[in-house]
Amino acid sequence: MKRPLVGVTADYRTYSNAPYHVVGDKYLRAIWEASGCTPIIIPAMAESQETAELLESLDGLLFTGSPSNVHPTLYGHTPSERYEPYDQARDAMAFRLVETALEKGLPSLFICRGFQELNAALGGTLYPKLHEVEGRLDHRQPEDEDPDVRYGPRHAMNFAAGGRFAEIAGATEIQVNSLHGQGIDRVAPGIEVEGQAPDGTPEAVRVTGAKAFALGVQWHPEYKATENDFSTRLFRAFSEACHGKA
Repeated sequence: MKRPLVGVTADYRTYSNAPYHVVGDKYLRAIWEASGCTPIIIPAMAESQETAELLESLDGLLFTGSPSNVHPTLYGHTPSERYEPYDQARDAMAFRLVETALEKGLPSLFICRGFQELNAALGGTLYPKLHEVEGRLDHRQPEDEDPDVRYGPRHAMNFAAGGRFAEIAGATEIQVNSLHGQGIDRVAPGIEVEGQAPDGTPEAVRVTGAKAFALGVQWHPEYKATENDFSTRLFRAFSEACHGKA
């Protein structure tokens, strides 16, 4: 059986005054190893790509996390240096991809920044600094050089009984990592929250009425995905949806 092709969104970054389109290794490995699919990097070049035509050649789409934040103008906030770094090239590409993927029914998985892009693209809003909101936990990554510490379990995730996430997990509670600064404020129309952190922050969502698999998570299941039971289950479910498209 041929491996489905999964598009993976890239960041636009500058190193030594030269531009690069960048994807973290852990996302590509999760698609290859945990999903059994072939990852294809999608550059952040919205101005030069016909997204509908591009997605015709793909069987799935992964929206990745990133150190950058969704630009505040895209969810009704005023830009500030405090909310940086930004990546407006990625914003432009990701928002077009969200719309086109959902319209075409392309199986899609949204992780961290991708999770926030989904909510903002569908009309929801974000907290630019979640840890400054009264009553919320500090969801930012631990200051530690060891990636196993940074991506280690941080808090419980409670899933709605009978929902898609509970079905995938085979449980209504798991432990997840936490490495994000932004977070959902107002949930977008068409999005169903199926999982919350202990402080009430939405962290697992499903696009209601989607034509295909369309789930988003605020944490990072891609890190050593084959070594975590829920991550393995999530990427397997995504893979099954992509095989259905293939």
